[in-house]
Order: sequence, then structure tokens, then C-alpha cells
Amino acid sequence: MSMWWSLHLRREAASVPLARRFLLGTMETAGVDPDISYDLSVALSEACANAVEHGGDRRDVGKAGDAGSVPAGDEQSVPTCGQYRVTAYLDGEKCRIEVADSGPGFGSRNTLRTAAQQSAGNSPSPAAHRTGDPSYGRTAVHPPATAESGRGLCLIEELADHVHFGNRPGRGAVVSFDKVLKWREGALLMVS
Repeated sequence: MSMWWSLHLRREAASVPLARRFLLGTMETAGVDPDISYDLSVALSEACANAVEHGGDRRDVGKAGDAGSVPAGDEQSVPTCGQYRVTAYLDGEKCRIEVADSGPGFGSRNTLRTAAQQSAGNSPSPAAHRTGDPSYGRTAVHPPATAESGRGLCLIEELADHVHFGNRPGRGAVVSFDKVLKWREGALLMVS
């Protein structure tokens, strides 16, 4: 047995605990171990907080819950800056969560760098460039100890088993992560 859900949320601070409670309720009902549920809910909270803060058009800054004004007849050409999407998949082995927004996306050098660069100070391999995926192999760069923000992506990496930070085709960032599940005895979705 498996289950999934998707929420379309407004870019408002109140949406973060809503998404977190929805995930925790789903995990509790399914019978997921509370420690695993907690880790995933904290990672989800960080991803949602990033979408709320950074997930809109630059002209949308300061109006997180407002999609901004759209010229008459031009509604379909302007992305919905006032919203973001959370999708969760639970199956017998793991939970995968994706948070997608309509913001400017991840910068190539400022926010993220490849795992190869982080560990060895090198550029990614030519094969990585040939994939066409500008987010291939990226990991979060740890902020200075004195920074007041910027720890969310690193925290997601610490709490999840696999993490991908990328940009949606066209516009927006996507943070996806998964974690192997542990189950309480008698859980509904537990692998047989």
C-alpha cells in the first residue's frame, strides 16, 4: 500500500505549520516511527519556509501572500508567485517530499555548489555538464557560523537520506528529499 498527496499553498508564514501538521498527521495515521516523522517534518518546514521567503517573483518581494497585479488579459503568461506546491509520497520503504515554487530558482554559484567542489575544491566532471541539468550533484553550502539565516538547506541535507536542489524548467526552485521509513508495530503501510 502507498499513498501520496499534494498541497497548493499560499506564500504565507501560516502555510508552513499547516504543511508540517498535514505531514505529521499522515505519518501518524500510517504508523511511521515518530523519530522519522519528526526529521521529515523539520526538513519540510525548512523547505516550505524557503519557498515562502524566496519563492516568488522579484517584484513580489514584501507581498508573500499576494500574487501581485496582473495586466488584464495577461493572466496565463505570469507565474503564480503567491503560491508554492508540496507533494509527499509514502510507500512501504520510504517517504519522498517535493517543494516547488515560482521564484528565481537556485543560483549556480552563490547558493549551491557541486558535491565534487565541496569535497575537493574541483569543478564538476564534464559528464555532469553534458547531462543538461544545471542542478546536477549540487549540495548546500554551509553558511558562516555568525550568519542569521541560510542554514535551512544544510539542515534538510542532514535530516534526509537523499536530497536534490534544482530549478524547474522555465522558472522556480524545487527541493526534493527522501528518507527510508521505520514503522511502529502494526503500522498500516508497513512492508510485509
